[in-house]
Amino acid sequence: MRRDNESTVYEFILLGLPIRAEDKGLYSTLFLAIYLTTVLGNLLIILLIRLDSHLHTPMYFFLSHLAFTDISFSTVASPKMIMNMLTHSQSISYAGCITQVYFFSFFADLESFLLTSMAYDRYVAICHPLHYSQIMSENLCVFLIVVSWALSTANSLVHTLLLAQLSHFRDNIIPHYFCDLSTLLKLSSSDTTINELVILVLGNVVITLPFICILVSYGHIGVTILKTPSIKGICKALSTCGSHLCVVSLYYGAIIGLYFVPSSNNTNDKDAIVATIYTAVTPMVNPFIYSLRNRDMKGALRNILSRRLCSQ
Repeated sequence: MRRDNESTVYEFILLGLPIRAEDKGLYSTLFLAIYLTTVLGNLLIILLIRLDSHLHTPMYFFLSHLAFTDISFSTVASPKMIMNMLTHSQSISYAGCITQVYFFSFFADLESFLLTSMAYDRYVAICHPLHYSQIMSENLCVFLIVVSWALSTANSLVHTLLLAQLSHFRDNIIPHYFCDLSTLLKLSSSDTTINELVILVLGNVVITLPFICILVSYGHIGVTILKTPSIKGICKALSTCGSHLCVVSLYYGAIIGLYFVPSSNNTNDKDAIVATIYTAVTPMVNPFIYSLRNRDMKGALRNILSRRLCSQ
C-alpha cells in the first residue's frame, strides 16, 4: 500500500468471499455462469417487452427498467470479483473503490424505488381496476421512473461526496468482495459522524420508506382479495402479484438479514455471503421468476420464436 503518510490510501485490498485458494477456480466459473445468466436473462426480458406490443403496459414498462437495473447492479461488483478470483489480484484503486460505492448505492436505491412503483401498479390494478388505465397513465409511469432515477442519483452522490472527504484510513484491507460503504467507514480514521447520520436518515428514505409503501400496497390488495367472493378472482389476483412478491421477498429479505439482524461471530464472512444474494443471485433469478410464473411473458416468447421459425 502506497501512502503519502501513515493514513493516506491509494488502493484497497478486497479479501473477497471466504473461499479456499484451491476452490477459487471452481467458484469463479460458478459466478461467471451466474453473471452471464443474469445479463442474458434480463436482456431477454427487455427484448420481449420491446418486440411484443401486448406487453406495452405499465407493469412491463417498470419490469423492463427493473431488468436493466438488475444487469447494471450485478455488473458493479461481479466482474471485479470474478477477475480477482482468476488473477489472484485483490487490489482496487481508491478512485475505483469510490466509483464502485457510487454505482452500487445508485442501482440498489433504484431497484428499491422500482419495486415500489410496481407494487403501486399492482395495487391500482386489483383495488381500482375500472380506473386503472386512467390512473396508470403514460405520464405517471414516466414520472415515477424519472423520480426514481433522480432520488437514486441524489442519494448516491451525497454518500459518495461525503466518503471522498475521508482520505485517511487506518487500514486498506476490506473484508468483502466489493467496496462496501459501511465497511469503508469502519476503516476510516476520520470523524464519520456525519456520514453515519446521513446513512441513517437517507437509508430510511430510500429503503425503509419504499418497503413500508410496498407493505401498505399489499395490505390493501389483501383486503380487496378477501372481499372477492370468487375463487377464480382470488387466484387471478394472486397470479398477478406472485412474481413481484417473490422478487421483493428475495431483495428485502437479504437486506434485512445483512443490515438489521445482529450477528456476533464471523460477521464479515456472513456479510459477504449474504451480499451475494441481492447482488448476484436475485438479479439472476428475477428473469426466471417473471418468465416461468407469467403467461404473458411465455406467450410473447412463443410468438417471437414461432415468427422466427415461420420466416425461415
